Amino acid sequence: MESGKLKRQLNLLDLTFLGLGAIIGSGWLMASLGGANIAGPAAWLSWVIGAVAVLLIGLVYAELGGAMPRAGGIIRYPDYSHGPIVGYMMGFAALIAYSSVAGIEVEAVRQYAQQWWPGLGTASGNVTALGWFVQLALLVIFFLINYWSVNVFGKFNSIITAIKFIVPLLTIIILFSSFHGSNFSSHGFATHGFTGIESAVSTGGIVFAFLGFRQAVDFAGEAKNPQRNVPLAIVLAIILGAALYVLLQVVFIGAVPASSLASGWDKLSFKAPFADLATLLGVGWLATLLFIDGAISPSGTGNIYQSSTARVIFAWARTGTFFKVFSKVESKTGIPRPAMILAFILAVFWTGPFPIWSQLVGVVSSATVMTYIIGPVSAAAFRRTAPDLHRPFRLGGMGVIAPIAFVVGALIIYWTGWSIDSWLIGLQIIMFVVYLILKNVMPMDAVPFGQQLKSSWWLVIYFVAMFIISYIGDFGGKNLIPSPWDQILVIVVSLIAYYWGKASALPQPVLLDKEETEEEFDGEMASL
Repeated sequence: MESGKLKRQLNLLDLTFLGLGAIIGSGWLMASLGGANIAGPAAWLSWVIGAVAVLLIGLVYAELGGAMPRAGGIIRYPDYSHGPIVGYMMGFAALIAYSSVAGIEVEAVRQYAQQWWPGLGTASGNVTALGWFVQLALLVIFFLINYWSVNVFGKFNSIITAIKFIVPLLTIIILFSSFHGSNFSSHGFATHGFTGIESAVSTGGIVFAFLGFRQAVDFAGEAKNPQRNVPLAIVLAIILGAALYVLLQVVFIGAVPASSLASGWDKLSFKAPFADLATLLGVGWLATLLFIDGAISPSGTGNIYQSSTARVIFAWARTGTFFKVFSKVESKTGIPRPAMILAFILAVFWTGPFPIWSQLVGVVSSATVMTYIIGPVSAAAFRRTAPDLHRPFRLGGMGVIAPIAFVVGALIIYWTGWSIDSWLIGLQIIMFVVYLILKNVMPMDAVPFGQQLKSSWWLVIYFVAMFIISYIGDFGGKNLIPSPWDQILVIVVSLIAYYWGKASALPQPVLLDKEETEEEFDGEMASL
């Protein structure tokens, strides 16, 4: 198993469909209701904000993914640019962000299926013992599909994604026939002001829905012609997903009957939003189709994340700051099977603490964006420390786009609110302390410990500052600093952190993993 290598079998269509397939998951089935509850008719603006934010971050990763197409690149880039401590902290955040998505997707399948199989959940939507075992069975199926080969996985996903794209388009067309323009002024356009629009981005499932763009980066080590196909796949997946989601939100707002809005948008309640709405409008065949898609769309996304989680675990192990056993690849299939097994175990775990889709989505969104915002810092640092690095896609305006992407990502984390940020950011600080305690068993060969600290203090101080701002701010905190001053403070602190982080990069980036020789790295790059 140790001598195996990842196989390059995925083309542009496969990579784009990996991203689009991850984007069109439970988010399209559930997030339009979440956005309407929090932001009212203005929820479509939340989708635009989320799309722009993710596109800015995605453009940065397009340069990174094209220049260094490595499996689990989101973990490897900060390790290469800033050393093991930053890579280790991002590896932990990514483990939470990735491993929980397969669990959240099977939760969505169960919630939709509960409409015709009541035994899967209680009246309040909580999972029953039977429902949990159904979720477990789905995760086992995902595991087996991913266990065979990357080629089987890629082709299976392309077929599923094609189906997943057709059903939302059909839903948009049918619901538009019941469109009521007056709904956009019912109870006010932005029912909770701009704060509601911002909160919906983080906690309504909107950013969560867009997070699938990263799949092209995660599978870059298994892509054909990755320098061309990885950047293209990232941009295509985000643009196509954004167009679809904005249209879905608009038709959802417009199609809700006036009688359902008597108590306001925040009281609007559907267990299976689009299917229940279709039933309410008397379009029974569409409701049936949507209940079927309620199993297909989240299952397809859960299947993708089961696989991408394994790549992230594999990448983290390759950097030397996670257990070596998870860096093994089965030679015949090119699958990192030990990492795949751990990904399955973690996905099962996440179905326990958070029994409802809406309870987990904020955690996933914040943890994922936490890993994303390091990308702009790494990309900008590489421009200075690795100027000769071959960049097939060179992002124009990096000096403007990268800091904006970092700031927007920081705002998304802040908008998630104190209840989530408190323990998520707190865990990052704790993991830094754990690293210091275990520093004698952590990798020191390429980067001296003093340099590791010098290149990581900016991130640690930044997390402490964000922890404090979240506590005293207006998004679930003590409101000692009201909006918008709290967000202005986040922007100022984030800009300081960005430029400090850019300046704190390793003088000479380490562009290979702890277990990898220069000859192996050169050979892999030459084969692309």
